[in-house]
Amino acid sequence: MHPALSVIFFTTLSGAGYGLLAWIALAALGQSLPARPLLVSLVIALVLVTIGLLSSLGHLGKPQRAWRAFSQWRSSWLSREGVASVLTFVPALLTGMALLPGALAPVQAGSKVALSMPGMLACVALIAGAVATVVCTAMIYASLKPIPAWRHRLVVPAYLLFALLTGGLLLAAVATLSGASVGNLPALAVVLLAATLLMVKRRYWDDIDTTPLPATRGDAVGLPGRDIKVFERPHTEDNYLTREMGFVVARRHATRLRGIAVALFAWLPMLLMVPVWLFVHLDAGPWFAVAALAALAGAFVERWLFFAQARHLVTLYY
Repeated sequence: MHPALSVIFFTTLSGAGYGLLAWIALAALGQSLPARPLLVSLVIALVLVTIGLLSSLGHLGKPQRAWRAFSQWRSSWLSREGVASVLTFVPALLTGMALLPGALAPVQAGSKVALSMPGMLACVALIAGAVATVVCTAMIYASLKPIPAWRHRLVVPAYLLFALLTGGLLLAAVATLSGASVGNLPALAVVLLAATLLMVKRRYWDDIDTTPLPATRGDAVGLPGRDIKVFERPHTEDNYLTREMGFVVARRHATRLRGIAVALFAWLPMLLMVPVWLFVHLDAGPWFAVAALAALAGAFVERWLFFAQARHLVTLYY
């Protein structure tokens, strides 16, 4: 598939934004961070989500008709993703309203979040909405039978893990840079998430490299079970299918890009968490910030490969 940058930005930034929203709500429910960094993180998350959603319009032929995508939520994962993404803004804003009094209070008085029952319900709804949106985004691709590389059981878990890893690192970076104490638990969570994501992606890449396509060229031209050789191409010039569905990335380039992605979203964040874990009095803010940027860059490279290496079965005909 042709890797459109608009869709890559959309899935990477919105995934990080919704992952950040989920962690904000969880931290608010657990009263583990002051209200001020949570509110700042909430603003950052909404900015990331908004930028991601707006960038997705760049892949549409007529962006002014994007509103029609919301009408097919009964059958379309794309429509469900759009509905879920917009609805999640409601509990996000309600959570922000619940955090606002504590964020405006003096640091000593606002050291802990004290949520009312409506605020707690808003946080629970925010977690559900953020997770549902990421799942819907992943299912847009995992539901497509003509693209075997996307029709894989690990696509949805990988999307969720990327959202949680990048969002968690962003929250830890904002909290520690603002002077809040987070302890060793975030560093441990980063290591566990990065290691799990590394194993998931390794397994996914091994599967798509070794599993043959479920159809042959004979199936594509209506002669199943026969060994078909191409005598003449079925087209005289490039068309939409050959441009969008026929993108090919060389194996050596894919191997190199996979190594870069793994180094950025897994190995580097895990290494950066070692001093944060070992040295209690270390200023962890810069370490979490660098790890967050590395994970986002790694997610971008991985997402490019996710699209570039996906082979549509229609290319068998061409």
